[in-house]
Amino acid sequence: MSDRSEDVSRRGFLMATAGGAAAAGVTGTAAAQETTQAGGTGTANGTATNGTETNGTGTPEGTGTEGGGGGGGGGGTPDLGGYLDDANTYGGSVTDATGQSTVTVEVGAGDGFAFSPAGVHVDNGATVQWEWTGEGGGHNVVSDEGPLDSGSAVSGTGVKYEHTFEEDGIYKYYCVPHEGQGMLGAVVVGSDYPTVEPETGGGGGGPALPGEAKTIGVATALVMSASLGLSYVFMKYGGDYEIDE
Repeated sequence: MSDRSEDVSRRGFLMATAGGAAAAGVTGTAAAQETTQAGGTGTANGTATNGTETNGTGTPEGTGTEGGGGGGGGGGTPDLGGYLDDANTYGGSVTDATGQSTVTVEVGAGDGFAFSPAGVHVDNGATVQWEWTGEGGGHNVVSDEGPLDSGSAVSGTGVKYEHTFEEDGIYKYYCVPHEGQGMLGAVVVGSDYPTVEPETGGGGGGPALPGEAKTIGVATALVMSASLGLSYVFMKYGGDYEIDE
């Protein structure tokens, strides 16, 4: 094979492999960008998706309280420290009663051994009235650290205790005779109270790429590496390709 044929053959091979690698890189980049856009990450997730259009709440995600929206809240998800996990009638969220000057909590709800709602969020200055249902025997409302104390357990029906909250915070309480049966409650007041920190899923920086985009990127890198490797071998050891004059 002549030197000229060998040079032309090598140039043709290099152009072909370089073109293939470039095409693979462009395709991989475009696919990764398309996947990223389809995945809904980046700024769209912080505005349209979690904002008003998808959730339909009228407020950005992270405001208000768990289980409700709007009102006088805005301190984030209250940190109850798992206090209500075993409380009867507690569904895992705090009922938002902000905006109301008076809020009623049933005493003896459910099977007679529950407060309903077990967790409630009110404005600072609101009055909570505990209304006995007459079920479950005698009940009372007591908080170890104050300020709630309705006295000895009593039975009957109607509002038998009320308290006006004038300081923000979380007030945990229980019924003394039935604490062990899950008769627990909590009042979240205002917006200045301990909150649960949201999980960030890692360090800062820009938006994370979806798994599909990462896979395409790895595949593109492998194709380019293989193409460059073949080019090196061909240039070093020559080839058997010839072209017709």
